[in-house]
Amino acid sequence: MQLFGTDGVRGLAGEKLTPFVVSRLAMAAGIHFRKRSRTSKILVGKDTRKSGYMIENALVAGLTAVGYNAVQIGPMPTPAVAFLTANMRCDAGIMISASHNPFEDNGIKFFDCDGNKLSSREEEAIEAIFYDDRAIDEAQQTGVSIGSSKRIDDVIGRYIVHIKNSFPKELTLSGSRIVVDAANGAAYKVAPIIFGELGAELVVIGDDPNGTNINEECGAVYPQRLIKEVKHLRADVGFALDGDADRLVVVDENGEQIDGDKLIGALALFLKRHDQLVGNACVVTQMSNGALDAFLAEHAIATYRSAVGDKNVLELMQKHNLNFGGEQSGHIIFSDYARTGDGLVSALHALALMLSSGKKASEVFNPFALFPQKQGAIKIASKVPLESIDGFLALISEIESAGIRHLVRYSGTEMKLRILLEGTDKQALNHWYNELEKLIKKAHS
Repeated sequence: MQLFGTDGVRGLAGEKLTPFVVSRLAMAAGIHFRKRSRTSKILVGKDTRKSGYMIENALVAGLTAVGYNAVQIGPMPTPAVAFLTANMRCDAGIMISASHNPFEDNGIKFFDCDGNKLSSREEEAIEAIFYDDRAIDEAQQTGVSIGSSKRIDDVIGRYIVHIKNSFPKELTLSGSRIVVDAANGAAYKVAPIIFGELGAELVVIGDDPNGTNINEECGAVYPQRLIKEVKHLRADVGFALDGDADRLVVVDENGEQIDGDKLIGALALFLKRHDQLVGNACVVTQMSNGALDAFLAEHAIATYRSAVGDKNVLELMQKHNLNFGGEQSGHIIFSDYARTGDGLVSALHALALMLSSGKKASEVFNPFALFPQKQGAIKIASKVPLESIDGFLALISEIESAGIRHLVRYSGTEMKLRILLEGTDKQALNHWYNELEKLIKKAHS
């Protein structure tokens, strides 16, 4: 697909995402969702990027042009848009966000009436309509058939109540000192309210968005600021969200960042011990460390691996009727409460684990040792098929012969090639990573 990547449509605002492109995309989406319309309403939320104003207006113009009524809720986390789409009985939901990307980028994510991200098949259908001039022209309305738009500012309360219900009622955060970094993003309002109402002694950073500082030296992509605050304030734990709050990074009381796979392992075991892990299994991605599979197997928890992306994690969870899964990067899905990764739900479950165990974060979130890995990303000029790069397949064959697990893939959201190598010998991992890096850079020089 030309428009859609691994997580909606994403690119430089004003270049790839122009008002014309966004408006036409909204019309194509409206035509697609109209086929099973129940309410003629589509929810629109956004993060705190300056370009969100431009994109929001273009989306509303496109939706109303084909007869849809737009419900605008302003800055809200991506998982909130997914929840509210279903809760408010909308035909679909749209989130304007480029997640962890710099503020210059933006993106558009679509949800169906149940709050699920669209399948690749549905994205392909929308993209086909986007390029169909006749379909676009014929769908545009006139007179009373043109849609309307309405801004609602009080839906935040629905999401707050929903999230708080994921935290055990017999527990309280009273006496817990917590630092939260909202990344100057979509959760800058909602996160402090949730933790505060549950009784935490709370310090919030990254809660002063100005349109250009989202993810800027803060949040999940830059946990150094959170680490500094946790150590300085002697906090019990720190949580960093990304720009749209669907991702979580945890920092323990010593200022050490918790590995995402260790967090998933600890939470999976916590759910099982409380009889809340459906199917005694969870879904992780190809990026997850092999030590996680071994740890879960020791506790009779099965592991399924999906392609990278929380959408793929959820699809495999649904296939096997499971309620828990996640990505090493911090996208963790508790499907009893969210249809996508939700950093706030994940944080509350992490706190429930800490409080129930009576142990410190450094103890509960380090349940096993990781296998050695080497990861990195290489900037590229174009995404040529990897097998067409001279010498690539031969090098991969050598890496496999050395007993090293590998994942080499193009990013779905950035012009980067991502490399993951896993084995038992760190020196060997470094060697083969360097060989891959040289090969890729030469191919793109």
